[in-house]
Amino acid sequence: MNVQASAKRTFSSLSNPNYRKFFFGQTTSLVGTWMQTTAQSWLVFTLTHSATDIGFVVALQTLPVLLLGPYGGVIADRVNKRRLMIVLQSLMGVQAAILAVLSLTHVVTYFDVAVLAVMLGLNNAFENPSRQSFILEMVGPNDLRNAVSLNSTMNNVARAVGPAAAGVLIAAFGEGWCFALNAVSFAAVVGSLVAMDLTKLNPSEPTIRAKGQLREGFRYVARTPILLFPLIMMALVGMLAYEFQVTLPVVASTIFHGSSAVYGVLMAAMGIGAVVGGLWTAARGKTGIRALIKASLIFGVCMTFAALAPALAIELIALALVGFASVSFLSMANSTLQLGTDPQMRGRVMALWAVAFMGSTPIGGPLIGWITSVAGARVGLGVGAASCLAAGVIGWLTIRHYRETGTALRDTHAGEVNRSDVEHLQPQTTPYDGQELDS
Repeated sequence: MNVQASAKRTFSSLSNPNYRKFFFGQTTSLVGTWMQTTAQSWLVFTLTHSATDIGFVVALQTLPVLLLGPYGGVIADRVNKRRLMIVLQSLMGVQAAILAVLSLTHVVTYFDVAVLAVMLGLNNAFENPSRQSFILEMVGPNDLRNAVSLNSTMNNVARAVGPAAAGVLIAAFGEGWCFALNAVSFAAVVGSLVAMDLTKLNPSEPTIRAKGQLREGFRYVARTPILLFPLIMMALVGMLAYEFQVTLPVVASTIFHGSSAVYGVLMAAMGIGAVVGGLWTAARGKTGIRALIKASLIFGVCMTFAALAPALAIELIALALVGFASVSFLSMANSTLQLGTDPQMRGRVMALWAVAFMGSTPIGGPLIGWITSVAGARVGLGVGAASCLAAGVIGWLTIRHYRETGTALRDTHAGEVNRSDVEHLQPQTTPYDGQELDS
């Protein structure tokens, strides 16, 4: 009976038919996305033999998120998110198809990969805030944290399956088939969006177009510490720790003297750990700055273990732990932001989350690539570990500051109201002013 209750709690958001369709459609698409991510990094490495060049392509892919992500959030607040996602997901499939044709005909160049990376980044800048804020419209506030955690689990199931499959395909047939399969996989998520029961959705009232809405989003976050400090922590960790596309190809090639298959296994090990972490977070995860501090510090310790692992078998264990810790941190940060945000501002806030997570890569990707090229992959991983520990310290200093000023962030039981923990950390107009945000 306890097992049944635990399973029901872990997968509660899947009882929603619309979210269930989206979940499985997006899972299929993400397997293809991770296949393309793995193949793209390996393709660049084989074309240039440079970790710096890998980092540069990753930076180009995420630069539009940094530059246009906040405006993408404004658009998400103004339009029908589902329709926008259908268009943008379809365009992503076209991008993957072009890369597949160039690769399969053996005419692909480093310049081609770079240009197509920018195209994908432009799509991500507008699709990501819509997708993140659309989750609440599907499941409602009660199942949001569970749905966000399952989304992270879904992403990391794909991370476990996609790179492993890509490693086999690259070794047997080349990178092009990974791109081709990714192009086909977008049909699954587009189909799930088209097939939804629109009467079961709870769309936010679109924001009427007006001047100053972008600045309004920045001001809203600046005056809301429960949003501001998780974003700062996410930006630091996202910039330096989540650069596995840059470091792991070099780990596989130079430390363990392996091929693309070893790279795929390393990515898969991290994905398996992330699946476990996602399911654990879905069932037992918490939100709030205190939970983020713990998750960030654990993430840093696991990254340190991965940086020091002396053998491939130990590295696989370390990366599984990294996957567990990384998805826990990511899910907690995402849920904390969504639950603490006014519905009319959610697109803009989640756009800033995308900027913090992916938009920081144009700085972190080349930097970690350069560090890895000069000092080695272990040092590159070590810098990521240091960023996680530093983010934990920032969170701790935040709590200490509010304690000294008479506002405490305390752990409470889920579902209980504890206004003393959040009333000074919330904007005056938030609908979640009385809802527990640090549970």
